[in-house]
Amino acid sequence: MKVIKFGGSSVASAEQLKKVLAIVTDEPSRRFVVVSAPGKRTNKDKKVTDLLIQFYNAVVYKHETEELIREIVARYTEIAAEFRVDDDIEKNFSAELRQLQENYDETNAYALDSFLASGENLNAQLVAACFQKNGVNARYINPKELGITVSNEPQNARILDESYDKIYQWRDSEEILIIPGFFGYTKDGHLCTFSRGGSDITGSIVAAGLKVDMYENFTDVDGIFAASPKYIHDPELIEYATYREIRELTYAGFTVFHDEALMPAFKAQIPVVIKNTNNPDCQGTLIKKTFENENRNEVVGVASDGGFCGITIGKYLLNREVGIVRRVLQILEDLNICFEHMPSGIDDISIILRERQLTRDIEAELMKQIEEKIQPDQLSIEHGLSVVALVGEGMRERPGTTSDSTAALARKNVNLRMISQGADERSIIFAIRSEQERLAVRSLYYTFFD
Repeated sequence: MKVIKFGGSSVASAEQLKKVLAIVTDEPSRRFVVVSAPGKRTNKDKKVTDLLIQFYNAVVYKHETEELIREIVARYTEIAAEFRVDDDIEKNFSAELRQLQENYDETNAYALDSFLASGENLNAQLVAACFQKNGVNARYINPKELGITVSNEPQNARILDESYDKIYQWRDSEEILIIPGFFGYTKDGHLCTFSRGGSDITGSIVAAGLKVDMYENFTDVDGIFAASPKYIHDPELIEYATYREIRELTYAGFTVFHDEALMPAFKAQIPVVIKNTNNPDCQGTLIKKTFENENRNEVVGVASDGGFCGITIGKYLLNREVGIVRRVLQILEDLNICFEHMPSGIDDISIILRERQLTRDIEAELMKQIEEKIQPDQLSIEHGLSVVALVGEGMRERPGTTSDSTAALARKNVNLRMISQGADERSIIFAIRSEQERLAVRSLYYTFFD
């Protein structure tokens, strides 16, 4: 038994949905289908979720909305027409969007969630209707009916453990269930979304709840590659990867898979495969807890991401000052700032942060509090940093990987602002200037994959 999830590009048009229908009906084990909102049909197109954000903003600022409603609904009716689905789709979907507008309440913390989730919710209804029109015993099921109960965190919901037993009750469904991704319901009945891209999370949750044999995630690429194609021409496909390897790679910039989506499957030890809707015969990337017999590289991938900054705190005999790190962390906590890395020396600490957390005012307050509470000899902040991660289970207890990687970067004159390796030795993370990101990725990739 399998849960199968299709991303936005896989359901962007009638042509793509025909591929989805063929894939689902090709294997009787594919009983549970999770869908995203329709994505882009061309590079110049807009995702339905982006249109819904525009719609929400128009409602908030009391702008004209009828044209936007027609544009959003047209994305669905174009598909419905190709499948000869009932003409009521246009009327019903337009009514649902207008109902959202009428029910908008600026004091409701979940208002945006309802607008965002409508892309997936309408699409699941449409996909179920298209399947039925083609003789498939399928039906739409709302996440509340399925049992997806989440925390009270608008746009950042987390699954509650009680959901899994509720979901399991649907395991023997005779119908193929079409499930909208991206959202669940709080205990008090509020629709609440996962973080954006969260349809992957829904797929993983449903797979874990149903205790299936496999979770298949279909997208528009053949799988996960060992490096970004924007930096490497024709990079190697990662055929096998562990949950932890993919978690490290997605953290550091890989975008094929949502970085939170593996956790439910990981806990349930359900294998995950990433495949291509446009090339379903390709084996894709298989993700499991461990691999024993497969021949795998010591390094499975090189990932990178920009948008970081680094704060350096210098103070003589810092290593002998009891509680200094605790005081630094307290400052970050008080300002609701997460840190990514914090390497230290005998007289200094470096703090790597994501820049998106720092407005001009927050940055000024952060530096002020460090000055007042830490009283450093030197204090500086450096913007425009990227992180590059070298990831692989095979790096564990293997001498030479760090020296090979730093030598590769040195040959290209890539200056390291930070190097960090976790105790599990699955990854080495470098902080560099963002303008050297491409050079660093290429240097590391061709060192370990050439």
